Amino acid sequence: MNNVVSSAWLAGNLFAPDVVVFDCSTYLPGEPGNKHDAFAQTRIPGARMFDIDAIADPDTDLPHMVPTPARFAKLVGALGVSNASRIVFYDQHGLRSSPRGWWMMRLFGHDQVAVLDGGLPGWVREGRPVESGPAAAAAPAVFVPDFRAGMLRGIGDVKRIVSEGGALILDARAKGRFDGTAPEPRAGLPSGHMPGAANVPVSEMAGPDGRIKSADALRAIFTAAGVDGTRPVVTSCGSGVTACVLALGLVQSGFAEPAVYDGSWTEWASRPETTKATA
Repeated sequence: MNNVVSSAWLAGNLFAPDVVVFDCSTYLPGEPGNKHDAFAQTRIPGARMFDIDAIADPDTDLPHMVPTPARFAKLVGALGVSNASRIVFYDQHGLRSSPRGWWMMRLFGHDQVAVLDGGLPGWVREGRPVESGPAAAAAPAVFVPDFRAGMLRGIGDVKRIVSEGGALILDARAKGRFDGTAPEPRAGLPSGHMPGAANVPVSEMAGPDGRIKSADALRAIFTAAGVDGTRPVVTSCGSGVTACVLALGLVQSGFAEPAVYDGSWTEWASRPETTKATA
């Protein structure tokens, strides 16, 4: 299964018994809209909601942090996911949060997973079928996780990278937030970046049609940011969501899969001992 699938592929496989389709949408703090209301209003037929705020660690104040393997297995099993499932994630914005679902499934050992190219906007634009109203309950399944710790980084890891090097941090936030010239959407957080990080705004990953750019175009973007294939990459963003878009872009462009800093800037900026760099 490819990491990115077309709407034509999904339309042809939509009702296959092993295919599970998830809406993995999220909204920034203060952004208009509600993912649950939008899901009930317009969704791909048979889709279920993959709520990253619920499939998360409940014992932290940080947003949608990775849960334990046992919690993840319980929650995705209740959504009908088994180890035999082929899973497709989309989101309501096109290419924003669906790669978070893709990355989480891979983090817990499941490789039969993809992102829908163009997301729901592309699907609707092509006149493909949608449904509305309450979603049907999924038949529970059993998912056995295989946690891949190398795909995940915590604040201690990132502190060592900042002080000692050894990896390149790529930050997916908009340039103004990275430079410290625009505010963060989360109240009380300063903008800026981790010392030594490079900025690859998530907006550079997709073309005007909302579909992910070609491998060559992505590779050029990452190369310009300092990715050279010789040192590891760690992706970051505001809260670990669009960092996963960069992870998908790196894989699509032929670079090694990076690790994701799950706490990202929300965690780093909230810690008094960390250094916050600006332009």
